[in-house]
Amino acid sequence: MGQFSDSWAALRAAVAALDPQHFAQPSGCAGWLVRDLVCHLVIDAQDVLITLVTPTDAEATRDALTYWEVSRTPPTGKDPLDALTVRLASAYGDPALLKFHLDDVGSAAERAADLADPHARVGTQGQVLTVGDYLDAYVLEWTLHHLDLVAHLPGVPGPPAAGLARSRAMLEDITGVRFPRRSPMTTSCSWGPAGEPRQIWR
Repeated sequence: MGQFSDSWAALRAAVAALDPQHFAQPSGCAGWLVRDLVCHLVIDAQDVLITLVTPTDAEATRDALTYWEVSRTPPTGKDPLDALTVRLASAYGDPALLKFHLDDVGSAAERAADLADPHARVGTQGQVLTVGDYLDAYVLEWTLHHLDLVAHLPGVPGPPAAGLARSRAMLEDITGVRFPRRSPMTTSCSWGPAGEPRQIWR
C-alpha cells in the first residue's frame, strides 16, 4: 500500500503548490479546468474513505486490474456527473478553499489507507475487492490524474517514478497494448455509469 500513499501524497503536494491562476488553466481531462480536476480529487478521497469503511464478507469479484473497464469512447466532460463536478468546483470560488478541502479529506483518506487491513474485503460500485487491490487500483487513478494536472502546467512536478512504472504496467495489462518506452502514457480515465467500475479509454 506504500505506492498508494506515495502517489497520493505527491499529487496532493502538487495541488498545494499551485498558484491561484493555475486553477483556471485547462487540465488533461477533456472539458475540465484544473479546479474541476481538483474538485474531482476531493470526491475521489471521499470515495476512498467510504469504501474503506464498507467491509463485506462476500467473495471478491474484481482485482486491481479488472476494477477498470476499457472503453473506445473518450470522455467529453458532458456526462452528468462530470457536469456536476464542474458546478461544484465553481461554487468553491476561492482556490484556497479547494486546497484546504483536498488536504483535509485527502489526509484522512491516506491515514485510513495506511491503517486498513490489505486482506480485508470492501464493497464499492456494486463490486467487491480486497483492500490491497482497491488501493492498488488507485495508484493508477492518482498517477493518471497527476498527469492530467500537469498537462498544461510544465513547471509543476509530475508523479513519482515508481507510480508511473506501476501505472504503465497496469495499463499494458488492462488494455493489452505495449506502450513505447520513450512515449508518454496518453490513456485517460473517467467515471463509468453509476454502479459500474471506472473506465479507461484509449
